[in-house]
Amino acid sequence: MPVDPATLAAFVLATAILLVIPGPTVVMVVGQALAHGRVVALASVLGVGLGDLIAASLSLAGVGALLAASATAFVILKWLGAAYLVFMGVKLWRNPPDFTETAGDPRQGTPRKVFRDAFLVTLFNPKGIVFFAAFVPQFIAHDRPFLPQAAIFVASFVALGIVNAALYARLAAGARRLARRPSILRAMGRTGGLCLIGAGLASALVRRPA
Repeated sequence: MPVDPATLAAFVLATAILLVIPGPTVVMVVGQALAHGRVVALASVLGVGLGDLIAASLSLAGVGALLAASATAFVILKWLGAAYLVFMGVKLWRNPPDFTETAGDPRQGTPRKVFRDAFLVTLFNPKGIVFFAAFVPQFIAHDRPFLPQAAIFVASFVALGIVNAALYARLAAGARRLARRPSILRAMGRTGGLCLIGAGLASALVRRPA
């Protein structure tokens, strides 16, 4: 086996603990579930999975090391991600979900748009890329082939990320079903918008690792 079972178990446990802590991607998934329900939120979960897969793969391919070494690259990607989060938050605030409007207009919250938004928020989160580049090497055995180990760690990380996002989406969708009144849905949407804006501002304050 490319990775020692005890090492893999430690990696899975540490990753699960870290993923439970809500971040920009979880905020995005919860916001979409509150706005559009479980079915559409599934698209955001898949977007998170693809974003995690590409970000983690690029990180291990050397992008993480580049970002950690280059202040300019980190700042550019950081501000792109932060700006997109704030943009999505403002958009959700200005256009809060309306149950009757969503049901009557199939263009509102289409799976394609939701998938795209979740994918971009996850991909343009430099904190995740740099963290993965710093986190995974602790579990890499230098006396074993690198690529098989990297593949297992990336696959485990993505799988756990999808499960975590799906659980958050399920909980949020359940809360949405308890609030059918348009005024409550609008309040939920605006709360989600504020959370996205806050996540964007917090992302902008992430410091480049020393």
